[in-house]
Amino acid sequence: MGRYIKFFLVGIFFGIVLVKSEAVSWYRIFEMFKFQSFHMYGIIGTAVGTGIVLLLLSKFIKVKTVEGSPLSVPLKERGFTRYIIGGTIFGLGWALCGACPGPMYILVGTGVFTILIVIAAALLGTYTYGILKDKLPH
Repeated sequence: MGRYIKFFLVGIFFGIVLVKSEAVSWYRIFEMFKFQSFHMYGIIGTAVGTGIVLLLLSKFIKVKTVEGSPLSVPLKERGFTRYIIGGTIFGLGWALCGACPGPMYILVGTGVFTILIVIAAALLGTYTYGILKDKLPH
């Protein structure tokens, strides 16, 4: 249990950063989907750019995983259509509820308890996908 405290603390820090940057604000997300503000695009773009730089740096200095194996990124499967369809479904869900999966839990921590309905629906959707995934065209 004690070894997981660092992940708990990083999660709390991440939650505070997202709240302070207004990345979990429904109004900011609404502005983004209506192309009225650069705020969220700036946050997302900064995150993607930082991720790319840190991934390249970790490959350069040969960072190892927790298990001690070399860090590697698996290649994605080919197929553009599946990413368009999946991204569209994800984006519609994000636009409808005003939160993507990570910030949903942060919103519970800030006292927005109505998001529990969205979390329940997300869990139900994930469970349904797990049941149907073998019957879906991948």
